[in-house]
Amino acid sequence: MTTTDFKQTFTNPPNYSFPHDRLVRVMRDPSKIPVVLVACGSFSPVTYLHLRMFEMAKDYVRQNTNFEIVGGYLSPVSDMYKKAGLLSANHRVEMCTIAADDISTPWLMVDPWEAFQSYQRTAVVLDHFDHELNVVLGGVQTEDGQHRNVQVMLLAGSDLISTMSEPGVWSHEDLDHILGRYGCFIIERAGTDVDQAIDSLARWRHNIHIISQLIQNDVSSTKVRLFLRRGLSVRYLLPSRVVDYIDENNLYLDEAAVAEKEKGKGKEQQQKKESCA
Repeated sequence: MTTTDFKQTFTNPPNYSFPHDRLVRVMRDPSKIPVVLVACGSFSPVTYLHLRMFEMAKDYVRQNTNFEIVGGYLSPVSDMYKKAGLLSANHRVEMCTIAADDISTPWLMVDPWEAFQSYQRTAVVLDHFDHELNVVLGGVQTEDGQHRNVQVMLLAGSDLISTMSEPGVWSHEDLDHILGRYGCFIIERAGTDVDQAIDSLARWRHNIHIISQLIQNDVSSTKVRLFLRRGLSVRYLLPSRVVDYIDENNLYLDEAAVAEKEKGKGKEQQQKKESCA
């Protein structure tokens, strides 16, 4: 089997530069294959489960594969994706950046390339990472100076693999490109029949790694947005600084809720002034 080759000319957003400050440029073990994990998604907002996916993948990679992780990326989708509840790319990229800075995963970064332009297919996004990592940066090196190309792989929840198994949702060319050329790590989620989905993708089974959640976590951005609209706390579901950012910018609230919140802040400030008088 040969994978589909796409001839790509990449157009970068204004003032774009590929983030690689946390990329591990020198491998620890020259016998392994360097891999970069890419999670594409709305991240509206980014949650602890999105971040936990990278840690679960790290454990799986160390115990079950011949890969060595040299980097990981959150790649928020474009505003052109037009999904319900999708906040502007500026806010979503900022929240992802805050989250990546707020945790102790030293190789996790945020790439805004996909977010700040027209909608890009997942296959094209992975090609972009492959181009930046292996063509522009020249891959990574072993301790004795040998060059190694980086294997780019998709990191996603099992709901994605379910859509891949549905006829007509993904083109065969894109599936062959994503699963054949790159491969993926899939985090199991409750309520998704992964085995049935995998049966439909049998030709790429060797390149699909299923990671079980040993501690179930069903936090989702959809549930977080619902909590926020109802005025419920989302603290400890998201990094604290992301919660603060949402609160400071009145995100995910309808207009009436924003007006009520501002009214409450006004009363609080007036009371403080009166108490100091």
